[in-house]
Amino acid sequence: MERSTSIPCMLIRGGTSKGAYFLASDLPENEQQRDDVLIHVMGSGDPQQINGIGGGTSLTSKVAIVSKSAFDNVDLDYLFAQVGVEDRVVDTKPSCGNILSGILIFGDEKGLITLQDPETTIRVRNINTNTIIEVTAETPNGKVKLEGNIKIDGVPETGSPILLNFLNVGGAKTGKLFPTGRFKDDIQGVTVSCIDASVPMVHIPAKGMGKTGYETKTELDADAEFLQKLESIRREAGERMGLGDVSNSVIPKVSLVAPPANGGNITSRYFVPHNCHTSHAVTGAICVAVSTMLPGTVAYEAARNLKSNQIEIEHPAGKIAVSVVIEANDEEPQIRQAALVRTARPLFKGDAYY
Repeated sequence: MERSTSIPCMLIRGGTSKGAYFLASDLPENEQQRDDVLIHVMGSGDPQQINGIGGGTSLTSKVAIVSKSAFDNVDLDYLFAQVGVEDRVVDTKPSCGNILSGILIFGDEKGLITLQDPETTIRVRNINTNTIIEVTAETPNGKVKLEGNIKIDGVPETGSPILLNFLNVGGAKTGKLFPTGRFKDDIQGVTVSCIDASVPMVHIPAKGMGKTGYETKTELDADAEFLQKLESIRREAGERMGLGDVSNSVIPKVSLVAPPANGGNITSRYFVPHNCHTSHAVTGAICVAVSTMLPGTVAYEAARNLKSNQIEIEHPAGKIAVSVVIEANDEEPQIRQAALVRTARPLFKGDAYY
């Protein structure tokens, strides 16, 4: 790509996140040059991202890089990038299901897909984890429907439902559902479960960290000693999970788990990873939901009322529900699919300057 001062861009609110969407062909092929463009576009290196289009939080400093897929039976390729806010870094190790929920809107806008009537399902290859997700949206008369009555906690308005169906998510990053080979590990005197289902995570009983699990984001973020201990456990867990030195990576993510307080199945405080999420990540919700259905894990021990394959996770902004299908296997359980509903809304399209 010949270097210029602007690049076609679309900003979309996907789920409880907001991100900039780009065609892969519009970005430099060289990874370092690509990351440099993204850092400049988002305004990273400043907590307010005042010189870019980022929103000053990890939930609003996200990027989707999309292209038509060359793989059989796959429509689009999706690479997610978490762009730092205060740090000038780009991390493509994790994925993001919330931002994924805007991909059908973007694919239609760019002419990458053909919409059907009354709904459209596309198959998306997540490059970050090399997994397939089916994305279904209402498209009456071949047009994306945005208005609807679906309310997701963490978003102030309702919208049309977008179904995300994640296929075979076990061991998405490490190759193993239990990367350490155990249901539980003792790390620095705290019992944890290291699980890789859609995203590598460390699940920690809130009481093991001296918390109830029902604290607000503000309360948790204000406890510097607690956050330091959490990060120390996360880094050691990353080593044990085969992820190497994770000091400059956002994976593994962390969740404090506790019994439900409002009629759900489990309470989760999800960390991104250096502060608490205002609600809950989609991939993190999948990992927590899967873990609640696996006896021997700390999430299973915290969970209550497990009567179906739909798990309701309570978070700071409300609840998120995930339907999980697990099959027994000689080596480890196989997570055949995990599905949940999101909404999305396009915010602007044009050129972003860098």
